Amino acid sequence: MTRMGGVWQNWGRSAKVRPRSVERPASTAAVRRSVQAAGRHGLDVKAVGAGHSFTGIAVAPGVLLDLGDLTGLVSVDRERARVTLRAGTRLHQIPRLLRPYGLAMQNLGDIDRQTISGAISTGTHGTGSRFGGISTQVVGALLVTADGELLTVSEAENPELLPAVAVGLGALGVLVEVTVQCVPAFVLHAVEHPEPLDDVLAAMTERAEASDHFEFYWFPHTDVALTKTNTRLPGDAPRHPLPRVGRWVDEELLANGLYRVVCGTGMAIPALVPRYSRLAARLTGNREYTDVSNRVFTQNRRVRFREMEYAVPAENVEPAFRALVRLIDERRWRISFPVEVRFTGADDLWMSTASGRASGYIAVHRYWREDPAEYFEAVEQIMLGYGGRPHWGKMHTLDAAALRERYPRFDDFVALRDRLDPERMFANTYLERVLGR
Repeated sequence: MTRMGGVWQNWGRSAKVRPRSVERPASTAAVRRSVQAAGRHGLDVKAVGAGHSFTGIAVAPGVLLDLGDLTGLVSVDRERARVTLRAGTRLHQIPRLLRPYGLAMQNLGDIDRQTISGAISTGTHGTGSRFGGISTQVVGALLVTADGELLTVSEAENPELLPAVAVGLGALGVLVEVTVQCVPAFVLHAVEHPEPLDDVLAAMTERAEASDHFEFYWFPHTDVALTKTNTRLPGDAPRHPLPRVGRWVDEELLANGLYRVVCGTGMAIPALVPRYSRLAARLTGNREYTDVSNRVFTQNRRVRFREMEYAVPAENVEPAFRALVRLIDERRWRISFPVEVRFTGADDLWMSTASGRASGYIAVHRYWREDPAEYFEAVEQIMLGYGGRPHWGKMHTLDAAALRERYPRFDDFVALRDRLDPERMFANTYLERVLGR
């Protein structure tokens, strides 16, 4: 199905484009036909999932492939606990697909609106010092390359390409299937507490290493960290989920409805932001519950925002974060959105932000109607000084020359791109900036 003349924009309203055409393939064969037809007409092609990246990584001025109809399970390997999913499957759909087989994804981020292909292509991650990002769960993939042919990457076929394809940035081909290594379904015991910020900063590395999953939020203009510690339990462990009404009050009324009003008011009257932030720190982040893993990992985020996130070596999180706190104080900015801190283990994926090192992630946000440039650019300079690598799907200013210095396998990735897409069918302005032409 092709539609002419429409405008596509991402969720954060930070990127938009009027593609020459939009196609919605519902099968691998249809993707191949679209790529082959684009090649004959000299058009570029970009696959788009949920549009939840804040960068222009999915911007498609030529042919936009909307993978919304390419969803569902392809196959299940019960013996090895592996599932193959069509590339457009949303993360929030996967728990239901896995439930009949007693399986779950090993780790998730806190938002589950993305597609599986978009999440791995941008290096989306959760938290947990003993766990990697979502891409580390990928054990196989099927791509349509620039010539319209299929490329299988697995333990049996082209295994040397898996570390590149698992975080492929959409630069190597169109993912049509992804095979994920799952784990037996499990339960998480969540403990969320407000704690003095200085105490959390002093002990966060040890707490992250001692916990299955540890993270915290900090509302600027407060001295409180909202910590969240999740402990993994067997799938048959007793569950004590949040009461439905209590969850609605916390996550819909306060975190979404009231907070949208706060952000809008803060734009009009910035002086009120510190007062609102202190109130938010008192009203949220103090609860304990046990539930199936995906209901603990993820939250509904309905207040639109823009985000920048940098991964720094785990040992640099504390000094980088303290420098961020000083920056906000010195500039006298009024920042209504919290800063988020998470941790992951090292991996061996070529373009992963955690490649070769245990990492901590510091994410900053601004309400989507506010201009984030001054704040983000100043924070970016701090993160670069501490060895930071930007999340591929979140706003940053780095180019290929700067990124090459930060990724040991950068040139290997570019060489593979040269081989699979020599004419740059899958390129766009963002990829030209971060990978070169």
